[in-house]
Amino acid sequence: MSRVLITGASRGIGRATAVELTARGHEVIATARDASTLADVPAAARLQLDVTDESSVSAAVAAAGPIDALVSNAGATVRAPMETVPVAEVQRLFDLNTFGALRVAQAVLPGMRERGKGKLIFLSSIQGRVAIPLIGPYAASKWALEAIAETLAIEAAHFGISVQLLQPAAVSSGGAERAKVFLDEDNPYRPLLDQMRGFRSAPVSPEEVAVAVAAALEDPRSPLRTPVGGPATSVLAARKAAPEDVPFLAAPLDW
Repeated sequence: MSRVLITGASRGIGRATAVELTARGHEVIATARDASTLADVPAAARLQLDVTDESSVSAAVAAAGPIDALVSNAGATVRAPMETVPVAEVQRLFDLNTFGALRVAQAVLPGMRERGKGKLIFLSSIQGRVAIPLIGPYAASKWALEAIAETLAIEAAHFGISVQLLQPAAVSSGGAERAKVFLDEDNPYRPLLDQMRGFRSAPVSPEEVAVAVAAALEDPRSPLRTPVGGPATSVLAARKAAPEDVPFLAAPLDW
C-alpha cells in the first residue's frame, strides 16, 4: 500500500479521495488550508497546507515524512469573460491551480527521486484541453498545469516517477457554486450566460473521481491523461478529432 499526500482534502474530490484510498488500505496524509476542516476526514495524518504559501508547503511536506504519491487536487474557478475578468483574479487562479500544484510537486520530488519511485497525480479537467466561454481563466490555469505535468512526466521518468492527469468534466463538488462571478447585468458578454446550458453536462460525483484517482494510483500502466466519466470521454475525443486551425466548441454557440 502507498503513503499518499492529498491537497485540498477538506471537501469535494479531495475528501472523497481520502475516504476511497483509506478504505483500500492506503495511508493518507490529508491536507487543507485550514486543518480544523479535516477533523472527520479518514487519514493517518491531518496537516495544514496552503499551496500558495512556500513555507506552508515546506512545513507540511517535512511533517508528512516519506511520500509515495501526491494527489494534487486543491483548486478553484471563476466565471468571467476574458475581456473584463480582473487580472488579479487570473493571477490568484494560477497561484492556486497551477503554481500551487508545482510548489507541492517540487517539495515531494526530491524524496521520490532519492527512493527511485513515486507518483504525481494531478486533478486537471477537460478544460485542460478545451476552452469554454466564460470559464477561460480556469481553462488557462489547467492548460498550463497540463504542460507542467507533461514536462514532469518526461523529466522525472528517469528516476522512476510517473505522472498522471485526470480530466473530469463537470463534478458535483460544489466548486462551480462557490466560484466568484464577474458578470453583472451591464457586462456586454452577459447574453452568453443564457447559452451556457449547452456546455453543461451531467456531472460526475466526487466519489467517481476518487475511484479514478485510486485506479491511477494502483495501476502501474496508467496513461498520462485519463478522461473521467462519459461526458469527459466524449468531449475530449471530439476535441482530438477536430481541426486545429479553428477554435473548438464543445457545444453549438450562437454568438
